[in-house]
Amino acid sequence: MEFFKKAKKEPKDLKEILAGFNELEGKFSKVLGEMKKLENKQKFSVQKLGIVRFNPFSEVGSDQSFSMALLNDENDGVVITSLYTRQENRVYGKPIKDSQSEYSLSEEEKKAIEKAKNSKNNE
Repeated sequence: MEFFKKAKKEPKDLKEILAGFNELEGKFSKVLGEMKKLENKQKFSVQKLGIVRFNPFSEVGSDQSFSMALLNDENDGVVITSLYTRQENRVYGKPIKDSQSEYSLSEEEKKAIEKAKNSKNNE
């Protein structure tokens, strides 16, 4: 089936070969520019996750409460904590900037942030 085959045109001379290289160079530069844009956007997406389960109250039998840190490449993001009791469930969110928060952090939240910071494979 010739439907899927491309007709190859051989270059006639050095001028056509150089024109082909120039065209490839332009396409390559465009691809590199797009890759740089993606790299910059990707820095701000969630890349690191750390979760710590714990039991804050003696009347609850297991580790149903948790703190979860969601961080980007620059260790900015959020830590979410859920405190579970038999009567209610409370959820708290705190912004994180460079691994720190303007709000006081519990030990579990600090552990979740550390886990998140260490969760990304360092290449």
